[in-house]
Amino acid sequence: MKTERFAIWEDGEYSYSRSFGFVPGLTTYIHDEDQRLRPCLLVVPGGGYFFVSPREGEIIARRFYDFGVNAFVLTYTVNPLQDVPLQDQPLRDLTRAIRVVRKRAAEFHIDPDRITLCGFSAGGHLCASACVHWEDVKDEKYGDVSARPDAAILSYPVISSGEYAHRGSFDALLGKDAPADALHYWSLETQVKADTPPCFLWHTATDESVPVENSEMFAHALRAHGVPYAMHVFSEGHHGLSLANEDWVEGRFCAPYTMEQNDRAVRAVRGGEVPMTEWAKVMLSYFDADDAADRPKEKTVPEVTVWPELAWAWMNKQGMGMKA
Repeated sequence: MKTERFAIWEDGEYSYSRSFGFVPGLTTYIHDEDQRLRPCLLVVPGGGYFFVSPREGEIIARRFYDFGVNAFVLTYTVNPLQDVPLQDQPLRDLTRAIRVVRKRAAEFHIDPDRITLCGFSAGGHLCASACVHWEDVKDEKYGDVSARPDAAILSYPVISSGEYAHRGSFDALLGKDAPADALHYWSLETQVKADTPPCFLWHTATDESVPVENSEMFAHALRAHGVPYAMHVFSEGHHGLSLANEDWVEGRFCAPYTMEQNDRAVRAVRGGEVPMTEWAKVMLSYFDADDAADRPKEKTVPEVTVWPELAWAWMNKQGMGMKA
């Protein structure tokens, strides 16, 4: 396996006032045993647009690597201090990542027409945003390369800004006083079109943070516009299950490289570079927490552990899997 990390923005291209030197990037999980063109999976972890969760990064990439895909994990811009709304910056990160891997497809031994996004929670919102708004994002450097994903896997995604919203995600993205037109634009069940890529959705009926209605409304919109989709609702399980298997239970996720921006924000707060706001105190307490002591022991959820196989079967049916 060839693994490397690289920035997706060059010097002078990227700016976010709370990045503290962080630049969004991709980490590769590439087969190096042969030169076959393989499907691409671009993994986008969740975290409420507050952080990029290591629990939904490398562990997912390696699972689909085992199916034969070449995988990438995106570390995108988040709002760790909850004081500078992100607006479209995460979507610009994701569409740049799509364009980069498509432009460099030969180098990465991927088929540029088999790029599937795989997003979780707020990362699912980001992936679904790319599915419906890909034409809206211009890119001076890669303007000749399409940002349209070929398919998407949306895992317990944030979708709606309405009754069933995960309000914290929209606050981080747009601010607490976002205007109605912005909330409508980012309420993705209202934005599906006939050229939206095929989507595979999965959720649990008992999700306490992002209600299952988010997936249901998006699926309904896909069907209304004739977009191929599959949806699986599992009977139980809390939010953020990732693979829900033994590796997830035991914390065998990856090195926490997805947390770089938050680590830099923590250092900036402690170093006095930014004010010690009430939210900064919350962030420090969150990242200072002893996970082993403060978080109840997770349990595997056997019903949910099958979702990668279901998604892989669906990808093959859509032509996004391995070819002979």
